[in-house]
Amino acid sequence: MANTGNTLLALVTGAAIGAAVGLLYAPESGENTRIKLNKDAKKAQDKFNKKYKETSSNLSTKAKQAKLDFETRLESTLSSASFKADDILSALESKLEDLRTQNAKLQKDVKVEQVKTTANKAVV
Repeated sequence: MANTGNTLLALVTGAAIGAAVGLLYAPESGENTRIKLNKDAKKAQDKFNKKYKETSSNLSTKAKQAKLDFETRLESTLSSASFKADDILSALESKLEDLRTQNAKLQKDVKVEQVKTTANKAVV
């Protein structure tokens, strides 16, 4: 068990040393390597900026569309509510007119009853 651990440690150490030696003895000079790394970093940054702009543009477009959809739905809902309110008002006005008619009839009946009562008292 301890022998396996030592072997693994030696393998990892050898890989690290090999990578360091590879960088030191690379076919390009340090200046060229730095230039290459700088170019690669700029390319990566340009890709990132391009993706960022695309994503930002897509999100902006989707947000505008969502806003338009919401405004359309809101307008439709308000219009529907307005029509329903008009229907309710019409129904209430109709009921009010019916109540006024019934009230007038009841008042007329009360007056007729009062006249009959007055006539009966006068006869007695």
